[in-house]
Parts: sequence; C-alpha cells; structure tokens
Amino acid sequence: MSDAVWAPGVATAVGSMPGTDPVEAARTVVGELPDLTPFPELPARGVGADVLGRTAGLLVDLAVEVVPSGYRVASRPGHDHRRAHDLLRWDLDALEQAVGEAGAPRAVKVQAAGPWTLTAGIELPRGHRVLTDGGALRDFAESLTEGLVAHAAQVAERTGARVVVQLDEPTLPAVLAGELPTPSGYGTVPAVLEPEARRVLGEVVDRLATATGSPVVVHCCSPRPPVALLRRAGASAIALDATGLGEVSGQFADELGEAWEEGTTLLLGLVPSTEPPAGAELRRLAQPAFDLASRLGFHRRTLAERAVPTPTCGLAAASPEWARRALSLTRDLARLFADEAEA
Repeated sequence: MSDAVWAPGVATAVGSMPGTDPVEAARTVVGELPDLTPFPELPARGVGADVLGRTAGLLVDLAVEVVPSGYRVASRPGHDHRRAHDLLRWDLDALEQAVGEAGAPRAVKVQAAGPWTLTAGIELPRGHRVLTDGGALRDFAESLTEGLVAHAAQVAERTGARVVVQLDEPTLPAVLAGELPTPSGYGTVPAVLEPEARRVLGEVVDRLATATGSPVVVHCCSPRPPVALLRRAGASAIALDATGLGEVSGQFADELGEAWEEGTTLLLGLVPSTEPPAGAELRRLAQPAFDLASRLGFHRRTLAERAVPTPTCGLAAASPEWARRALSLTRDLARLFADEAEA
C-alpha cells in the first residue's frame, strides 16, 4: 500500500461478523481483507459484545452497567463492564494469533461507537440520556477518545500494522433531528444543533487522527447521512450504504460531490450483508457505485482513487458461508474499480 491508506484495490468491511468464535472470525477477515482488515466484532455473544457495550468497555475512568432499559452509567466497574473488557481482550488475542499465522495486514481498522451514538444510547442514573447533560457528554467524549487511543496503540503493537479508527454514528441523524424519545416515551430529546454536533465529533476525530497518524472514518448507514457535517468535523473517510441512498439529488448530491472533490474517501456499502435470493453478480453489485459516480459527474476512476467497497452493513446476521463470500466479493469489487480506472 502507498503512504495513503486508500489505494486502488483496497477493500474492507464495516466490522461485525457472525457467530461467537473470535479465532475463526479473525482468521476470516485477515485472510480475505489483508489490505485494510476490520477488527472483527461478534455481537452474537450478547451483553458487552454489541456496539454500545463494546465501546463502553474502552472507556477510561467511566463504567456502565446493564439495566432493564439498556446501558446505564455505574458508580464503579461491575460484572457487565468487566465482561465487555474481557471480550475485547480475547478478540485482540485472536487477532494477534491470526496475524501470526497469515502475516501482518497492511492496516487494521478498529471500530467503536462515536460520541453521539454512545451518549444517546447510555443513560444517566436518573434515566436521561448522557447527551442531555453537557458535563457528562464532555466526560464521555474525552473518556472515549482516551480509550480509543490506547486501544489503537495496543492493536498496532500486537499486529505490527498501521491502525485506522472508525467511529460508528448510526444515531447521529436522530440526534440532529430531535427524534430520540425521552425516558417517559411521551416526548423527544431536543435536537442538537449542527455546530455543537460538529464540535464534539470534531474534537474526537482530531485527537484520534493525531494519535494514530492515520485518517479517521465515520460510518453512518442512514439513507441521508450528514455528509457535510462529517466532513467538516474532520472525517477523512465517510462510510455509507450506497444501495440505500435512493435518488441522489439536490443538497445531498452537492454534499457528496463536494466531499469527493475535496478528497474525502467514501466507503461504499455495496455487497448485501445477508445472502440475496437472486445471487450476486459482480457488475450488478457495482452498479450503484457506477451510478453514483455518473450522477455526481465523476469519471469511474474516482471509484479506484476515492472509494473503498464494503458490505452494506455489518455481517452479524449473515451465515458464516455468506460472510466469507461477501468479503471475497468486496475484494473483487475493489479490483473491478481499479480495472475500470485503467480502461
């Protein structure tokens, strides 16, 4: 790979994998995606393995516990927090083992909930969401950043690979739109203004990029991800589901076009996350990417230079056979983009 993480022919995945065996998952991703290997997540293991619990296990000097309504801030680390921490440690051991067997990837991508999704999904002791308290929001953002910096350093040391951080922000559009329900369920949490959302996310992105020396990815699978906000917050790459964007027009088209024009890489979700009934022909899978380039007025070579194919979302719900096939197809798409650039 060149000095840039995103080189023609590079493919990756969102992060989650099926099953509960971290060794098998690590061997699969290292073998299928050696250029940009996603640190596998196995949410089927339950509490502490889902995106919120897993991310909470990275927090420094903050702890969470499981209550009937979900995750809640705890006064001290307990069983739930320790379980999340242990699962992550076992996953790192498995990744190190797989790398020892197959050789070091060119880069490893680690994933965690971004500050807005994390603080929207964890409750304060009184039941309100963390993001509704400015001081708690700040503490969680700082703790998340510190934990991710340490995690990235561990992954780099154990694998010998460059590390890229991906922040998952599926809840950010609801945060911006004021669509999150209050604890009573009869109201909604006030919308967070875009400048505040950009500031908090931007501070996390900036510190991670500085600490790792690598670009930071922000992933949002909404049909209308806030591309301009993510780019202005410093995301060097934006991951989205390219098959679920619908008609790309108006302001959204302008945001995507400006992102590509300014050099932002788009991680384009193209391969179904579960096996499709009609099969998976490579050029048909690539068509949404070809259509997007055409709609935005870019040559197909842009797909090789500023796009990285991925599955449409995580592969946790896939069969093991389809998960492996999906990763292989994703890699084939990256090669197709590189071939099209030379045509």
